[in-house]
Amino acid sequence: MCNLYTQTTSAEAMRRLFAGLENAAGNLPPGRIYPDRAAPIIRHGADGLELAAARWGMPSPPSVLKTARDPGVTNIRNLSSPHWRRWLSPAQRCLVPLTAFAEPRGKGRGNQWFAPADDRPIFFAGIELRGWESVRKVKDGPTTDDLFAFLTCPPNAEVGAIHPKAMPVILRDPEDWETWLSAPIDAARTLQRPLPDGDLVLIEDDED
Repeated sequence: MCNLYTQTTSAEAMRRLFAGLENAAGNLPPGRIYPDRAAPIIRHGADGLELAAARWGMPSPPSVLKTARDPGVTNIRNLSSPHWRRWLSPAQRCLVPLTAFAEPRGKGRGNQWFAPADDRPIFFAGIELRGWESVRKVKDGPTTDDLFAFLTCPPNAEVGAIHPKAMPVILRDPEDWETWLSAPIDAARTLQRPLPDGDLVLIEDDED
């Protein structure tokens, strides 16, 4: 399960990909993104697409919570679940920019990083929610946050060799970006599929 990725694409580069993109995220420095941290997403704004900051982790199903604290769900697989179906309209779908992502190798063996095999920009297929009140950290008490998470699917060959259960849903083609952001869910959910084998390369962790 992907719980770490990097994002180094500038706001200006994203504006070149999406005409009229407004920057509501402010100055978010590039680097590593961890669960429950703020990260850039591309979502629907009042006047078109906007680049915004949101906290990584959608609300957890109440049945899995043992206390009032909700750490959030970072990865979403089952789109048929009633918990997720209420947030699948185009208005709540988003794109999550990334440069590379990590999957754990196993206990005590660190992470393996994956990056696209070519220089095309890529995005996670995400879902976002605004103004959600919850207790993310006990010391902070209730907070109201904009949240996001992204979809997973069966792995392709590169990821499956490290993590055989799942990989993030990654969109690399502008047509797929548009479908995810705008199409009815029956069409959009066909994008919940792995990248073709060979489209990712293994890279070294620059902090090892």
